[in-house]
Amino acid sequence: MCGGRRGALDSPGSRPNVHALNRRPSFIRKTNPPLTDSSQLGVLRLLDESPSRSQREVAHALGMSLGKANYVLRALLDKGLVKVQNFRNSQNKRAYAYLLTPEGVTAKTELTRHFLARKIEEYDALRLEIERLRAENTGDALED
Repeated sequence: MCGGRRGALDSPGSRPNVHALNRRPSFIRKTNPPLTDSSQLGVLRLLDESPSRSQREVAHALGMSLGKANYVLRALLDKGLVKVQNFRNSQNKRAYAYLLTPEGVTAKTELTRHFLARKIEEYDALRLEIERLRAENTGDALED
């Protein structure tokens, strides 16, 4: 790691500082590109059903890169929607649980509601387009 600064997971053999994962490092600016609702919702849904998933498993399940999964998780941590806890009885001290906070559960519900409303609008528009195309096609078939 550059600059000699060690992160929460950088010290091999030492116990990781889980609490540091729940805070934004001072060197990260808040000017990162905005997250999409669908990526946030996907991560929140996966973590709600299985908090012990690794970042790699989250990335694979959602079809995103490991870097993007890390970015989304860190953003959710920064917003206070997810918190990190390590398994005390685990042999693997780098095994973490990503737990939804009460705010995270509320955000997941709200994101789901917005996502569903958007998909219903898309479905209705697509259904109307299909009906229009069918009517057009039927009109052409009658003229032949």
